[in-house]
Amino acid sequence: MKTHPMTVLIVEDEDAMRMVLEMRLRDWGYEVLTAADADAAEHLAHSSHPDIILSDIVIPGSTGLELLKRLKADLPGRPVVLITAQGTIDMAVEAMKEGAQDFLTKPLDYSKLQVILESAQRDIALRRQSEKLATQVQKGSGLGIFVGASKAMKAVYELLETVAASDASAIITGESGTGKELAARAIHEHSARAHGPFIAINAAAIPETLIESEIFGYEKGAFTGAVGVRAGCFELAHEGTLFFDEIAEMPSALQPKLLRVLEDGRVRRLGSHQELAFNVRVIAATNRDLKEAVQKNLLREDLFYRLCVFVISLPPLREHKEDLPALVQHFLSEFNAKHNTNVVALRPEALEMLSSYPWPGNVRELRNVIERAVIVAKGEWIEPTHLPPYLRHQEPASEARITMPVGATAAEIEKELILRTLQQTGNNKAETARRLGLDVKTIRNKLKAYGLQ
Repeated sequence: MKTHPMTVLIVEDEDAMRMVLEMRLRDWGYEVLTAADADAAEHLAHSSHPDIILSDIVIPGSTGLELLKRLKADLPGRPVVLITAQGTIDMAVEAMKEGAQDFLTKPLDYSKLQVILESAQRDIALRRQSEKLATQVQKGSGLGIFVGASKAMKAVYELLETVAASDASAIITGESGTGKELAARAIHEHSARAHGPFIAINAAAIPETLIESEIFGYEKGAFTGAVGVRAGCFELAHEGTLFFDEIAEMPSALQPKLLRVLEDGRVRRLGSHQELAFNVRVIAATNRDLKEAVQKNLLREDLFYRLCVFVISLPPLREHKEDLPALVQHFLSEFNAKHNTNVVALRPEALEMLSSYPWPGNVRELRNVIERAVIVAKGEWIEPTHLPPYLRHQEPASEARITMPVGATAAEIEKELILRTLQQTGNNKAETARRLGLDVKTIRNKLKAYGLQ
């Protein structure tokens, strides 16, 4: 399909110069509009909507800088290139500060002008692509707060909607950072329980000594430190949804108690003799393989069968990288609002770096990378240099290794392996345990022994 040529408005009061510029730009394939003063330039800018403006600094009725300010106020994203016969560094700095695309001095270097105009065209195309993508994301290509329209994610949305239409329990599986809690929230928000509370509890994040009281609640004096009454998560989630994240990391001694509560629909606070009825839909999640978790007794088989009416598997980001542009645009909008920035898009080279990375931390890692880049960029475009160093200097996966000196003890090798894996998973203990074939309690004990938390 033939693309429409871009239009350049030339603002120049010298007739000969204006004619030469017009002929040059037409030869390069641009459509050209011309104006000899500021009033005519503003009229054409508003009525004909040129893509790029090329203006002399000294023009009748105003200055190029004043015209630049007015045009940028109306349409901040339109490139404006300024020309002067008497350029100074201060003038160039002022022009760029006010948003000029570039600054040229007379006599013009036409090869440089052509490069500047081609660069402006690329920026315009990237801006339009970003705006189109932002509109699609705003309209919603996913389900609820999910973003992405790949085949893999569409299959997930279809299953989430099926689960939401029922009141059955479900287990969500997926690597760390794939959005298991988002999936649980999407089920809740599209279900008949949407008016009720959504309560999330992470079995891997709560110390073993406290998790029972968090789940069941307690009465005053039930144990040392119980100075008041506290409702458990079943009471808090009444008429709503209760989400157990990292269910396979729950202490094995607690799992039969949880199963009994789920079977009876009644809960008793620690230190109380009174049972309380509740009406809760339970959704669980784990980053472990379910069959393996059952075989290793990390998840009781009877509890597994009680929860797994539906099993929803979330794909890792590396398996649906076609969703990267939409996810990036979504996070740009989020962090522009949070940090009061105006980042438009990633340069193609930066997006290519994201596409070639395997994303072990999945969407959570991508979100952190984009927030960092938005803060570092301080402008409209995220360049490759704004990305974290490990993305700019990627090692092939086959070369990722740990090197230890000859004579290193087994304990030293184990420590290095645990700490390096924690670094790769963003300090996620549950994911680290899964990758190393350990349980979370072991990881916690090791870190405690290393003097780290």
